[in-house]
Amino acid sequence: MQPTLKINHIKINNERCISLTFPHRPDVIKCVKSIPFIQYDDDKEVYYLINSRQNLKNLYAYSKGRVWVSGETFYNRKNVNVGSNPIADDVVIKSNPDHLRTIPQIYIDKLKVKRYSENTARTYCNLFERFINHYLEIPIDRINEENIQEYVIHIVNQGKSPSFQNQMINAIKFYYEVVLGMPNRFYKVERPRKEKKLPFVLSLEEIAMMIKSTKNMKHKCIISLLYSAGLRRGELLNMELTDIMSDRMLIRIRSAKGNKDRMSILSPHLLMDLRVYFKEFKPKKYLFEAPDGGPYSTTSVAKIIKKAAEKAKISNTVTAHTLRHSFATHLLESGTDLRYIQGLLGHESSKTTEIYTHIATNVIKDIKSPLDSLNL
Repeated sequence: MQPTLKINHIKINNERCISLTFPHRPDVIKCVKSIPFIQYDDDKEVYYLINSRQNLKNLYAYSKGRVWVSGETFYNRKNVNVGSNPIADDVVIKSNPDHLRTIPQIYIDKLKVKRYSENTARTYCNLFERFINHYLEIPIDRINEENIQEYVIHIVNQGKSPSFQNQMINAIKFYYEVVLGMPNRFYKVERPRKEKKLPFVLSLEEIAMMIKSTKNMKHKCIISLLYSAGLRRGELLNMELTDIMSDRMLIRIRSAKGNKDRMSILSPHLLMDLRVYFKEFKPKKYLFEAPDGGPYSTTSVAKIIKKAAEKAKISNTVTAHTLRHSFATHLLESGTDLRYIQGLLGHESSKTTEIYTHIATNVIKDIKSPLDSLNL
């Protein structure tokens, strides 16, 4: 009997995609990897294709005679609108064989009630499902601290990152401590030591070169807005026309990280460019729209930034978050109080913002090296 490859709807980087779920046998993996334009998402740990007719056609063509493609869930029209906020009803993206456990419905319901973002909900469900299937012989509600600690060691031995380890612990604790109401039950479960890496920051000249080298007005405004207001990529994509408050020279950022609203500054120079952009592109609802009228995709933003960095001859990898880091550092270097920067970035703790004091050049360059005090 041929193995079954199940396809479903999924959103990756804000784009509609097709996820592939299949038994991890060498012959099936070889078949999947042979499909043109197949990709793998490390965070969701899933193979996927961009959702297009041609990719679907290729999927069936390359699977013929090798695996059986099950599209029962994929072609159920109720499940097409994956990626809406709040969490979509089909947040669990895979259908397990009969001998494996699936996510308890109360887990999904609690994620919805707590209004977790779709990406976080999918990650939690994916990770918790892996965990409960590791202990198939133990009832879920009887899994104890020792079991969880053993599993943490198991994923460390697999070479998983500290970030993955933390997310796994969060997903497990969510069930026992939030869903079942057992506060701090697993306080002995050890977390990885936090990596303290300094963010990469661009110079003012490099920012200027990126913006000047970008001729497309839409792309230019995207880069300028990310930098000038210190936005996260998702905040930029969710921004609507009414969020540009030109009468007060402010930008409203709605439902940002932690479900909080905040304000940031609107540059007069950017406002002029935005008015030119508006006349040329005529967006209807979102400030930056995809061809179908929905929000612009995260992939497109990443490509715009990468292309601008290449034109500016910047060798390091530049992302939307690099522009946000640069915004904060340049404000600090110009003398802006750290508390105001914290508010503009939407940081809950001042400790998060304090990292920029370690990379602000005007702070470091004024410190005299003890070497200069030696009589050499």
